[in-house]
Amino acid sequence: MSRHLIHDLEEAYNRLLGLSASVEEMIGMSVRSLVERNSDLAERVIARDEYVDQTEVRIEEECLKILAMHQPVAADLRRIATMMKVNNDLERMADLAVNIAERALSIRSEGEFPIPQQLTGMAAMTTSMVRRSLDAFVQQDLELAYQVIAGDDAIDQMNVRVIDELTRLMAQRSDWISTALHCFSVSRHLERIADHAANIASDLVYMVEGIIVRHRRGGPSDALPTQAAG
Repeated sequence: MSRHLIHDLEEAYNRLLGLSASVEEMIGMSVRSLVERNSDLAERVIARDEYVDQTEVRIEEECLKILAMHQPVAADLRRIATMMKVNNDLERMADLAVNIAERALSIRSEGEFPIPQQLTGMAAMTTSMVRRSLDAFVQQDLELAYQVIAGDDAIDQMNVRVIDELTRLMAQRSDWISTALHCFSVSRHLERIADHAANIASDLVYMVEGIIVRHRRGGPSDALPTQAAG
């Protein structure tokens, strides 16, 4: 690997790490803005979206420039491909965090509506999944990556419980229907964020092992390292 390629790779990678930290913080703030009905946090999340968009474009441009100028192969090529995928996943996660913040602003005045514990539990699980997926990527920790992939089903199951509880609340009081629908959207956004976290973990497996596991996630057992390596 040439010295210039090493320098350009590290520069793009460090920028990607900075973006990942920012997006993780946005997700945490968006969840807090909902649970705490905190308008200031929600607005801070929304305001940060432009920075994420600009950074995502810059990282993609840098990766394309590396491909054109250095024509990397094998492990270096996988690394660039993975960085571009992770970059895209992070930008989409940020968009979903903004969507959650916007929903939080919509329900901030509905003080009587009880946000289901299932939803706050799902939010905590999702933020943990995001944190672990990014830790796995930074540390190139395959074991942690497989744990994240296998944990995606738990988020899906929690989403079902959230929907059941929101349906019950809407049946209980008709004036809660609008707020409950906003919470429906939040639950869906959290599920999608978890999907992107699982994608990042899958991308790490590809970068390190050259194995595509993204479409093998029919259940937790499908993401085990021993099976993926076969």
